[in-house]
Amino acid sequence: MKITKGNYLFQEGMTAEGLYIIISGKVQISKITSDGQELTFRICSQDDIVGEAILFSYSSRYLLTAKVIEDGEVALIRKDILEDELFKNSSLAFEFMKWMSDQYRKTQTKFRDLILHGKKGALFSTLIRMTNSYGVQQRNGILIDLPITNQELANFCGTSRESVNRALSELKKDGILSTNKGKITIHNLQYLKDEICCEDCPAIYCNIE
Repeated sequence: MKITKGNYLFQEGMTAEGLYIIISGKVQISKITSDGQELTFRICSQDDIVGEAILFSYSSRYLLTAKVIEDGEVALIRKDILEDELFKNSSLAFEFMKWMSDQYRKTQTKFRDLILHGKKGALFSTLIRMTNSYGVQQRNGILIDLPITNQELANFCGTSRESVNRALSELKKDGILSTNKGKITIHNLQYLKDEICCEDCPAIYCNIE
């Protein structure tokens, strides 16, 4: 099915139909708290799977919200069909378990950075992850080739837009990064890594996807 920017694949609490495979476009996965605050977990793109938490679950409702942020196309695999195939096809089950394990490790590292290094550390971690997912090497640094607002950055960090504004202003002042037309260029990636005691995890885990 075609997807359009601004629409939702599903929202938290909706009855779960199945999993979506992204053929093209981008989808943002997030959680909305009771007080209206948004926490963004990842941005999914081509070949990514979303809605996986519903498999083999007693709940028939989606736990998170999937918002389309770039036009594209997705395919839907019904929950009951996939569960049946995973029981019958050991190779498929093995590959799916490996994929789920990778997703679990990614989530663990994101929460580690948020808990151990605070809101500023979460911002630095998010910027590092974005360079791994969307970074393009330039003469003056690494361009994050994804337009993103300060509010969207704040959603990744579980903090306010004002806090992100202050942190980015400090980084700009120190020459660590710059912005142009909504895109960020990182001039000193090592500074960000040193500030959060980066463990140089493989890019497969240290990304925003």
